[in-house]
Amino acid sequence: MLPSAILETALSVADLNLSREFYARLFGHPILASDERLCAFDVQGRQVLLLFPKDSDPEGTTMPFGGHIPAHGSHGRSHVGFAIPAESLDEWRQHLHHLSITVESEFTWPRGGRSLYFRDPDGHLLELLTPGVWPTY
Repeated sequence: MLPSAILETALSVADLNLSREFYARLFGHPILASDERLCAFDVQGRQVLLLFPKDSDPEGTTMPFGGHIPAHGSHGRSHVGFAIPAESLDEWRQHLHHLSITVESEFTWPRGGRSLYFRDPDGHLLELLTPGVWPTY
């Protein structure tokens, strides 16, 4: 048995409100749930981007339903790559510029895919990838 997809990606953030605003402006994904403990974005109805305040659950979380979620989170910078159509690359450049987000690097992969790299408020490296980066994409 193999998993069929990566469903959740979680980032630990210093300021949940700032990060919620950043990702909402950047991508415009609907928010599935949001409170002082987390923000969950619906990514195209197939994936969930989770934001958690750093060190917010050192003992984990006991839910009023279903049981206990073990402690999790990370320290330091993380990386998340987001798939985009090749024809939208210029539009994404303009969108990032409009939001005053600096593109740190652009890269062309041997298979022809392109990547734009930039950072979120916590320094996490975000990447927009066009098809042709991996054999599977």
